[in-house]
Amino acid sequence: MTDVILYMVTVLVWGSTWLVINFQLGEVAPEVSVVYRYAIAAVLLFAWCRVRGVQLSYGLKAHVRFMLLGLLLFGINYIATYSAQAYIASALNAVVFSSMMWMNVLNTRLFFGTRIEPRVGVGALIGVAGLAILFWPGIVDVNLTNRTLIGAGLSLGGALVASLGNMVSHRAQREGLPIVPSNAWGMFYGAIVTALIAWRRDLPFNFEYTASYVASLLYLSIFGSIFAFGTYLKLLGRIGPAQAGYAVVMFPVVAVLLSVAFEGLVVDWHVLAGIALVITGNLAILGGRRLVRGVRQWARGVLAAFRLARGPARFNGPSTAGLVNRLFERKTLKQPACREGG
Repeated sequence: MTDVILYMVTVLVWGSTWLVINFQLGEVAPEVSVVYRYAIAAVLLFAWCRVRGVQLSYGLKAHVRFMLLGLLLFGINYIATYSAQAYIASALNAVVFSSMMWMNVLNTRLFFGTRIEPRVGVGALIGVAGLAILFWPGIVDVNLTNRTLIGAGLSLGGALVASLGNMVSHRAQREGLPIVPSNAWGMFYGAIVTALIAWRRDLPFNFEYTASYVASLLYLSIFGSIFAFGTYLKLLGRIGPAQAGYAVVMFPVVAVLLSVAFEGLVVDWHVLAGIALVITGNLAILGGRRLVRGVRQWARGVLAAFRLARGPARFNGPSTAGLVNRLFERKTLKQPACREGG
């Protein structure tokens, strides 16, 4: 599988999961749907590890890391993310969640003492400004019952919790814990912790026996939680974290296109400008010459969404393959000394 295909699969699957989450919202509480999603994903990952002969037995210290990983990255994070989507469109949820990129950088400084380059601070400020513009109508009309602000707050909180989960994952990798078994155990503990939260809140563990709910649950469990993560890790090993990081920048563009097509998202000036600034901030964090090349890619994608909103016949943007091919202009890239995961 080529780098371009790996990248396209990762971006398209991650970008589509936000729309698919809508089919999980209904009779089943978000917490319970998260339990089902990660219970299925954990079982499948455990089975994969057994078949491949990957070690699954670890000591108490490692399991403490796994529990924290599950609580933050596969538990509270997704409860907040699912709940947010009951208030805001999937595209806005995806864009807000992508702010996790600069949260990761700031938290890496806080917990590991990693130096923050000036461009990171600039990127973070641009991203915050973008979020403010994106939700400007709700900020102007601020009140405790404003659904847009409630959704934005839940999404931002989910991104922060996910970033803290990434710090746990980073620490675990520094201690030599492999990524796949760590995530298998993390998903297992995440499902258990979320089940306890649901039980404590007296939420019913019901199930929606509809094609849309079952299909979306399986899609999120298999493709969103396992398959896309696997393609991302393979991409990470081949081209390095800098270029692989474009997946986080580009999946909101896919989410916007799908939201315009299927949710009727109206791409007016504050939505377009807000999305543009958030993604610009993320690209600034990636930095260097990649910024100019990246801006060219996402700008065309977002403008394509705007044209689509005004009429499908006017959609004449560049093909996805054309955009992605430009991402891999370099013929070689020095591989990192260690793996990174999110």
